[in-house]
Amino acid sequence: MAFSKTINMPLDQAKTAITDSLKTFGFGVLTEIDVAATLKSKIGVDREPLVILGACNPKLANEALNADVSFSLLMPCNVVLRKDGSGTNISIIDPHDLITDSQMQPLADEAAALLTKALDQMD
Repeated sequence: MAFSKTINMPLDQAKTAITDSLKTFGFGVLTEIDVAATLKSKIGVDREPLVILGACNPKLANEALNADVSFSLLMPCNVVLRKDGSGTNISIIDPHDLITDSQMQPLADEAAALLTKALDQMD
């Protein structure tokens, strides 16, 4: 379901670090949702910090869209950061869970490999 790792870094620093790591492997962050802040402002609920980054690799996105425009429903890949003790847990969706078309498995394999490498750089 996800690639996950907890690192000994505050969430804000972890967000910068994973964004930089994703860039190394061709991904940019298109969206950022501060779930805790949104829930606080909309319904007055206090939550632990939780941020969702929408990461996209333009080359892979273009390949997927050229194959079938409905792949746009699966974009971008979610990268979730949440407080975990004194550190931050980073979870990234496994593209294999999103892409089940057998002809698209090489694309899922490539995306998964790059996302895993980006997460593996986090320490």
